[in-house]
Amino acid sequence: MGRSSKMSAIKRQRERKKTEKASIKRDRKQQRREEARERTGGGDAVASREELEAYGVVDSDDGNS
Repeated sequence: MGRSSKMSAIKRQRERKKTEKASIKRDRKQQRREEARERTGGGDAVASREELEAYGVVDSDDGNS
């Protein structure tokens, strides 16, 4: 009977390590995403009217129709 309880303890320990490893991996992934977002300026950049005109998305007239 001692063997089966030891195996159960080893199994629980193995499962705990697996979940901790997954948690660490998620944290690192999130940290890398945040660092990349900071380097790119937050990711919420909006093109100015001049940039849109340069790409040909907006007409270059003054906007009065």
